[in-house]
Amino acid sequence: MAENTYKSNNFKKPEKEKKSKSKSGSRFNLEFFKDPRFHLASGFFLLILSLFLFTAFLSYLFTGKADQSVVEGLADSGLLESGKEADNWLGLYGAITSHYFVFKWFGISAFFIPPLLFLLGFRLVFKRELLSFYNVFILSVFAGLWLCLLLGYLTHSIAGATEISFLSGGLGYELAYLADSLLGWGTFLFLVLSLFIFIIYFFNVTSINAFTVRDPKPMGNDALMTEEERNSKYSDERDNWPELATTEPVAVPVPEPKAPELVAEPVKPATELKLDVEAPKRDKEKKPEPSFVIEEPKSDTDQLAEQLVEQQGFYDPALDLKNYKFPPLELLNEYDTAKVQVTQEELNQNKDKIIATLVNFKIGIQSIKATIGPTVTLYEIVPDAGIKISRIKNLEDDIALSLSALGIRIIAPIPGKGTIGIEVPNKNREMVGIRSVLSTVAFQKTEKELPVALGKTISNEVLVIDLAKMPHLLVAGATGQGKSVGLNVILTSLLYKRHPSQLKFVLVDPKKVEMSLFSKIERHYLAKLPNSEEAIITDTKKVVNTLNSLCIEMENRYEMLKEAGAKNLKEYNAKFIARKLNPKEGHRFLPYVILVVDELADLMMTAGKEVETPIARLAQLARAIGIHLVVATQRPSVNVITGVIKANFPARLSFRVTSKIDSRTILDTGGADQLVGMGDMLLSAGSDIIRLQSPFVDTPEIERVCEYIGSQRGYESAYLLPEYEGDEGGPADVDLSERDALFEEAAKLIVAHQQGSTSLIQRKLKLGYNRAGRLIDQLEAAGIVGPFEGSKAREVLVKDELSLEQLLSALNEKHGQ
Repeated sequence: MAENTYKSNNFKKPEKEKKSKSKSGSRFNLEFFKDPRFHLASGFFLLILSLFLFTAFLSYLFTGKADQSVVEGLADSGLLESGKEADNWLGLYGAITSHYFVFKWFGISAFFIPPLLFLLGFRLVFKRELLSFYNVFILSVFAGLWLCLLLGYLTHSIAGATEISFLSGGLGYELAYLADSLLGWGTFLFLVLSLFIFIIYFFNVTSINAFTVRDPKPMGNDALMTEEERNSKYSDERDNWPELATTEPVAVPVPEPKAPELVAEPVKPATELKLDVEAPKRDKEKKPEPSFVIEEPKSDTDQLAEQLVEQQGFYDPALDLKNYKFPPLELLNEYDTAKVQVTQEELNQNKDKIIATLVNFKIGIQSIKATIGPTVTLYEIVPDAGIKISRIKNLEDDIALSLSALGIRIIAPIPGKGTIGIEVPNKNREMVGIRSVLSTVAFQKTEKELPVALGKTISNEVLVIDLAKMPHLLVAGATGQGKSVGLNVILTSLLYKRHPSQLKFVLVDPKKVEMSLFSKIERHYLAKLPNSEEAIITDTKKVVNTLNSLCIEMENRYEMLKEAGAKNLKEYNAKFIARKLNPKEGHRFLPYVILVVDELADLMMTAGKEVETPIARLAQLARAIGIHLVVATQRPSVNVITGVIKANFPARLSFRVTSKIDSRTILDTGGADQLVGMGDMLLSAGSDIIRLQSPFVDTPEIERVCEYIGSQRGYESAYLLPEYEGDEGGPADVDLSERDALFEEAAKLIVAHQQGSTSLIQRKLKLGYNRAGRLIDQLEAAGIVGPFEGSKAREVLVKDELSLEQLLSALNEKHGQ
């Protein structure tokens, strides 16, 4: 039995030993981490690590910039050599640790890590908590991420890349980039909202009693207290007071009695009560008084205008062409731009070449970023402190050589950003069609008076200008650089937004072929001289007459604005639409008139001062009455763009020119000679210069648009400008024996007003341009008014009615009338 028992025991013992061995391995792993010695060692390790990290991070604030090159070049040099070059207080490892934690990852939020490690180590070593580790952990995580996003967004969107950009770290920059892409400036709203929500939940805020008078309660950091401190804190529940005296302010706030409010301000309630009782009586007594003082009696004209508006409604200038339809966008070509993109490889190559070129000339940079446009890519760099901007500006040709680019333009510095911009042409340019520009919300929803979609900026945003506010545009560019296409874009943009009753064009085309397509819309949008066969002006002599006719139109409009009491065209038309102006007195709805000159250089060569003087007058005075100029030239020299013309064209548009001198002539600065052509242009409006890619509109597109407009019902003729004879016409051709029936009445009108103006006769006698012009010629032949003096009114030679009667009697006797 003993032997059997021994055998059985011997048989079962190995199983137990195997089980005990397998269990002992797992127990060893668990018991090792539960060992107090491990806790104590880990605690001291965390304490030392927290001090190490804090010291390294703090040193980074002073030595991080110097150590950055050491850390990034660690792979090329040995540890010992790099350690000798490191300036961090904790040597190479301190530099590496702080570089990754602060620069690469968390930025200034990395300083939340050492306190967390210190609290955890203190708890393991001393078996007690300074602060609640869980709450501090939650606070640190939120505060770190929130601060990363805030600093990243500030440096990314507002300040740009600066010396303190490391404060956000790589995580902050990526979060800011994501938030800016999704929310834009709404990132600030998100930051404020998240902060409020965190405060509400973390500090258990249930209400904001900002406007109630209560006993002030001490503000305590309950969320950061340990369990012992929270339990030992004084509360009403731990008192031995009777139950009747107890309150529960946390669960159900008890309203404060009203007695203390009355004691604090004993006089105010009584005073308010008295005012509330007496106020209605005084209001009733004062009600009749203001109605007579504020309301002014309406004039007879205003009363009549209101009656007409009630009976007939507001005047509709588009009523004559009420069925007119704007051309659809389907008439324009649509281009596929998905295949034309700037690759990441191209960006990296250009970035490396720019950095290498700058380093070769001992110019260090802190950061570089790229903005891709349709034609060029803008590389923004932040140079090291102490680098002169002029040194980088002088490297324009060297950078162009290293990049093998057509033309490099350096903006030093970029206004409002504090960075230096290097514009590099893209290898594959994006085709910007006019349809893609006109179909954007920026153009479709615009409320500008004369909107023009000029093109796309470097950031691929569509720039829509208001020609009415510019108010004139001077365009320059060498042959074949897109100048004529740019003019067609301006005309097409206006055709897509303004009704024929609101807009008229005066087209001057010395080349005779550039604007011939627009002749189909003569009865809709064009203006011309009376008795002129063609609306598009190609003859130089007719150009001079047209410009002087526009000056007469300008003076006529100013007279009408003066009589209407309006300061500009918009106010005048508003009064006319409200039927406050009588058409029988010469008033009419005035459309905008845009003069487009395709080649000023040819006109200046053939006519000179005859062209320069009226253009200067129109540029100086015509803005308020709705006449705007768009003048283009391919030779922007001082002989063509004279000082008189240049001074009155604040807005200038330059395509590529051949020399820096031409660029300075048109823009007052260089840069236009560095453009890449094919619609690449610079817009100077005030002190800002914007680089744009002009949309492309092809000849068949313009032809389709003009045919669509021309096929619709138009006016009987083009918009007639005032008649202008010029110097060749004169009193020698006038036969006074065939005087007009209104000759004497016109003479008396001129002498009474002492103003020899065709527009005066037209308005007062309700005549057309042609008849009023013939009357002026007859008055000149009779010696009543002086000769023509350009756009000025003629001198009245007869000073009183008695002298006029004697002159008229002599004329009647001489010619048998």
